[in-house]
Amino acid sequence: MRVAVIGGGPGGLYAAALLKRLDPTREITVWERNAPDDTFGFGVVLSDETLGGIEHADPVVYRALQAEFVRWDDIDIVHRGRTLTSGGHGFAALGRRRLLAVLHRRCRDLGIDLRFRTEAPPAAVLARTHDLVIAADGVHSATRTAHADAFRPQLTTHRCRYIWLAADFAFDAFRFEITETAHGVAQLHAYPYSPGASTVIVEMREEVWRAAGLDRAEERESADWCAKTFADALRGRPLRSNNSSWTAFRTVVNERWSHGNTVLLGDAAHTAHFSIGSGTKLAVEDALALAACLQEQPDTASALAAYEEERRPVVASTQRAARASLAWFEELATYLDQPPHQFAFNLLTRSRRVTHDNLRLRDRHFTRAVEREYGCPDSTPPMFTPFRLRGLTLRNRVVVSPMDMYSAHDGIPGDFHLVHLGARALGGAGLVMTEMVCVSEQGRITPGCAGLYTPQQAAAWRRITDFVHDRSPGTAIGVQLGHSGRKGSTKLMWQGIDEPLDDNNWPLVAASPLPYKPNSQRPHELTGRELAVIREQFTTAARRAADSGFDLLELHCAHGYLLSGFLSPLTNQRTDAYGGSLAGRLRFPLDVFDAVREVWPAERPMTVRISATDWADGGTTADDAIEIARAFAAHGADAIDVSTGQVVAGERPDFGRSYQTPFADRIRNTLGIPVIAVGAISSWDDVNSLVLAGRTDLCALARPHLYDPHWTLHAAAEQGYAGPGAPWPLPYQAGSRTPPTGRTDAPKPRLTLRSQG
Repeated sequence: MRVAVIGGGPGGLYAAALLKRLDPTREITVWERNAPDDTFGFGVVLSDETLGGIEHADPVVYRALQAEFVRWDDIDIVHRGRTLTSGGHGFAALGRRRLLAVLHRRCRDLGIDLRFRTEAPPAAVLARTHDLVIAADGVHSATRTAHADAFRPQLTTHRCRYIWLAADFAFDAFRFEITETAHGVAQLHAYPYSPGASTVIVEMREEVWRAAGLDRAEERESADWCAKTFADALRGRPLRSNNSSWTAFRTVVNERWSHGNTVLLGDAAHTAHFSIGSGTKLAVEDALALAACLQEQPDTASALAAYEEERRPVVASTQRAARASLAWFEELATYLDQPPHQFAFNLLTRSRRVTHDNLRLRDRHFTRAVEREYGCPDSTPPMFTPFRLRGLTLRNRVVVSPMDMYSAHDGIPGDFHLVHLGARALGGAGLVMTEMVCVSEQGRITPGCAGLYTPQQAAAWRRITDFVHDRSPGTAIGVQLGHSGRKGSTKLMWQGIDEPLDDNNWPLVAASPLPYKPNSQRPHELTGRELAVIREQFTTAARRAADSGFDLLELHCAHGYLLSGFLSPLTNQRTDAYGGSLAGRLRFPLDVFDAVREVWPAERPMTVRISATDWADGGTTADDAIEIARAFAAHGADAIDVSTGQVVAGERPDFGRSYQTPFADRIRNTLGIPVIAVGAISSWDDVNSLVLAGRTDLCALARPHLYDPHWTLHAAAEQGYAGPGAPWPLPYQAGSRTPPTGRTDAPKPRLTLRSQG
């Protein structure tokens, strides 16, 4: 087997070494256009997990690396003159040149042909004379560019500029330092990689970089500016550069990683922001997986398919964490006024991979200091602290998210709703929300949607709120009012979500006459007179909601329903006062909000659910969401319930754990208004982490409450909490401890007797 490797970085070299070690008959050539000692950047961080894979696959390389590593456990966070230290993290780093030297030596010992200062022939040429071509040619991969039609790359350039430098002394911890310059915020990321040297990365927003004149600075001037700016951290010492230049990070994603017998590896296939230290780690892990798949599979095509299948979900998870981390640093200025411990905790948990529970295991004393500063009483998890909205105090931070049940008859909630909502109220959540309750018959999504447009419906809702207040004292129940707009007259969810009814359709109305899907009914564009009628329907429903005993009212302006349809430029193409600019698109939703707020009792809170992005080109953006939230807050909204998407059928959401929470985080910390975070929040550890970091005030969970109506009480039991934030209903108190299970801890032998021969 003839193998060509394009690029002599750690990933390409390690792939070559593994393939040759597994089969010495392979003929392997590595092309590297730079000299052996040329390298960019200084130190490389590898995780224990990655090192374990190296140890198993190639003990020779592992032992050589072990001799070079610098290890440390602490992270120092320096902000506004205060240093906070969190321990127990465990890092290992070495110089990039030393890593390359180890791999060069291993490759030579194995008989691999290393061709330095030699530009590789194009992958298409190599593919004709080799059985396998590994393109490990980096973030600017010529191979990926040449075959873009096959790999279909997506490149995203981000908003910060950064530069790799080095200090000729070893920091005694991984150090994050924030400084507020005359031009804006800059941050330092630094860590030791040898007993006498440290990597130093300086990063800032593009506009800060330009204002500081660094876009015009020479390499030495940039290093001097960074050394002066972070003189305290560097103890007055200079910084060293190595062909260092200011760069904007690019996230690389490819739809496919292989093309014929050519395969992408490392940064050519994917990148992840340096703030989670993942570039070299991912490349080395790619090499391990590729070598294993080539060994296990019957042919190259099968091996490349298996390699991508194995690595893609791991890489996608890492990239989600990296995007969360880089976005945190892009929005760093919004967090500067947080209390010191909360700021540090927020930074440490920014990628969502380190959590409250995980950090407590690493450093219990640091985590307890964060909790005390936040106001958590002893032995009280953050999720069980109270929160006040206007005249309503919620006993904890858990919300049962609105979930359409499609089980009403003539809009009247029945026994199903009583049991559904009542069970979740008994289950301990601080706030239980109804599904979207429609303000008119025409405003239903499906024939099974609940309403508040008749007295009979209001009486049925009163039965439910009375049950919640009587049988689960301290639990609040809220109503979400909405109108389906162009997404109405559809089948029940389990019959075909968003599919139009086969018969008995009713006419639809919307901001503009645009069907939701190609086979959806075309809505009628609302006139000014019709808008007034709908506004009155909302106020009538709000009066009924107040009389029905609801504690909180939420206006549904998300997910492509009527009011959301006015907000998005993709669904609002009006040319009158209710269209055009964002101010125009906000006009009708704000009119409805004002009308409802006027009739809703003054002491009861009112929230608004928005879609903070449409996940589609030309739609609502995160910046638009800030202005939408700002407008509703100015009109008296007590909190913004921040969801995303479901506005247009062609959306492309970036799904993942807690994937919508960064939008809530940004609104809260930019505007200083309460928010409710939603979207794949699935564990009590997530809730504790998000609340304690100051990314949200409340967490709304949907599917976990379908799986377990007593999710909140079980979260309390699992954390050993039995305080006022999660009281068990009196009839259920016998179940407040985890039931015993079958014995699994058989007694272990205390003495082994050697048989006498």
